[in-house]
Amino acid sequence: MSVERLHDVLQPVTQWLADKAIGPELTEDLNASFAAGSDWYQEVLSLCQQGTAEGWVCQYEAGGIKYGRVFKPSAELNNFSVDIVLMNDVVGPHHAHPQGEVDLVLPLTVGAAFDGTSEGWKVYPPESAHKPTVTGGEAYVIYFLPNGEIKFTR
Repeated sequence: MSVERLHDVLQPVTQWLADKAIGPELTEDLNASFAAGSDWYQEVLSLCQQGTAEGWVCQYEAGGIKYGRVFKPSAELNNFSVDIVLMNDVVGPHHAHPQGEVDLVLPLTVGAAFDGTSEGWKVYPPESAHKPTVTGGEAYVIYFLPNGEIKFTR
């Protein structure tokens, strides 16, 4: 397992997202295609944990949040970037999603939830904004960002 394997495992998601309008209506299909509890999901979680232990995932920390951009936008990922955060009962910094944000929630604590989603997918439309919040314990959240666009507010 390695960063290359994580790239290969996540690439089908960005291929699936290619040419789709980013919005909450994708959530149900994402949950069906890349389901929580599936072998695919378990491998993603395992790779996140390995990457954190080895320092290529969540290599930065601020405000009680571990985070890092694992992949910059590329043609191989259909111009999506991939950021991974590890949060434990914390509210993150307010930010906007100029082109939307597709999130995969991988709880480490039973009952942990990201913005009300306990596991699986949460999708924000273009021009949306929020303070990302994990409640009920610890969870990884993988952010797929079109063209890597995110705007932090102050």
